[in-house]
Amino acid sequence: MTEHDMLGELYDETVHYVRQHNQVDDAVARVQVREAVRYLTLVSAHPDQLGGLFLPVEQAIDEVWHYLILQTREYVDLCENRLPGGFFIEHRSISYSDYGREQPSRETMIEQSLRWIPLYCSRFGEFDAEGAAWWTMVRFLHEQMNYSLSDISALHPADATSGS
Repeated sequence: MTEHDMLGELYDETVHYVRQHNQVDDAVARVQVREAVRYLTLVSAHPDQLGGLFLPVEQAIDEVWHYLILQTREYVDLCENRLPGGFFIEHRSISYSDYGREQPSRETMIEQSLRWIPLYCSRFGEFDAEGAAWWTMVRFLHEQMNYSLSDISALHPADATSGS
């Protein structure tokens, strides 16, 4: 099911909002909406693995989520009837410093950031350049560490702590 199918009539309205709010063209707005819906899909499908983890996407994607939440009736329908988990996904803000203090170790923080990658790839396929730009760890690995998107898509959380 595509993000257009999942959002229904709200899709075009959301793309329009994102174009204006995030000051991007139509193609980028559609990718941002796609990645926001993919984020929500993963949280919904894997609540035990991903619930309560720090948001692994860029602020622009969080802004899409904020917009969807404000469309309360449609957001409830999305969460409860269109996403795989069938439950309302709450949004809880936490600062980077608070997140860092709550984590037991750097390794745990890295593992949690990488935890999304195999789940994303198993559901949506390898990261493409347009989508990868909006996932913080993926963008870091690609742009700063020079990993290819194929190499990133093949990562597993254990790779972060094993030194692979």
